[in-house]
Amino acid sequence: FTKCCQETGLLMVVKCRQENTALKDCLVGYYSDPSFYEECKAEYLKQREEYRATGIKKKRQKLTSNV
Repeated sequence: FTKCCQETGLLMVVKCRQENTALKDCLVGYYSDPSFYEECKAEYLKQREEYRATGIKKKRQKLTSNV
């Protein structure tokens, strides 16, 4: 999806519909998985606990694109 949008520019709304649909389908699969939700929740709570104890935010991991 990212590659399609970068290559297409302003016409991405029309030309990247298929890629956008595939991306949405993939994300819905993750968001509806209870074990994935619990894993994310546990990670968030751990980071929140560390922040409350130290007052220092943990740097976010920069995601790399598969382009």
